[in-house]
Amino acid sequence: MTDTELGNMDFKEKQEHEYEKMPAPHWYEVYVQPCLAELLGTSLFVFVGCLSVIENSSSTGSLQPALAHGLALGLTIAVLGGISGGHFNPAVSLGAFIIGGLNIILVVPYWICQLCGGMIGAGLAKALTLDYRFQDAGGASFNAVKSDSQVARALGAEIIMTLFLVLAVCMGAINKKTSTPLAPFCIGFTVTADILAGGNISGACMNPARAFGPAVVANYWAYHWIYWVGPMIGGLLVGGIIRLLLGDPKIRLFLK
Repeated sequence: MTDTELGNMDFKEKQEHEYEKMPAPHWYEVYVQPCLAELLGTSLFVFVGCLSVIENSSSTGSLQPALAHGLALGLTIAVLGGISGGHFNPAVSLGAFIIGGLNIILVVPYWICQLCGGMIGAGLAKALTLDYRFQDAGGASFNAVKSDSQVARALGAEIIMTLFLVLAVCMGAINKKTSTPLAPFCIGFTVTADILAGGNISGACMNPARAFGPAVVANYWAYHWIYWVGPMIGGLLVGGIIRLLLGDPKIRLFLK
């Protein structure tokens, strides 16, 4: 195409022409690199989260773990989110997939990488802490639920807190109408708020990978299912709400 012909094109046609000239992304960037980013990001997030619990000073209560989890997640999303979307959480990946923000081919690989990252992060935290501190903190596993009478409250808390978190991710980073450059820090603040609010009820996990890694390392599985069922239900609910009610016309299924 000559310069004269290009100059006579309108703006939309020029954009389409430029898009056609762009090379297709390499398969490594489409399928492998996002999974590596999820593995690394989840490892770092879980490492900082577990370390903050194990080394938590009694004078800070839940403030230290809340700030550590929230800041670590926000910064990790800001650094790696451009590669993988910055999920680092199977429940977030589920919600993102439902609203069209994640290719179905990547759902299971993301989950596998997130769970492996959870084990790596928890293992590193154990390796760098004193044995008595690790044992006193239960290896940073979720042990807030001690009896069957606590299950309903803990499960409800995990569903609602995860709903809040996944909503922040999907509306702040995926839904075009509400997306914002501040999404990483909004998501991190959501985690901080959830831990401060519900930490004493369920431990405020909101993330099966964060629960799974320490459970494997510390071999603690009591009521572990709560930290899978609750977050995944929360992710499903957010996907349904955005698809049916809150999503932009590209995402919303009805009343476009």
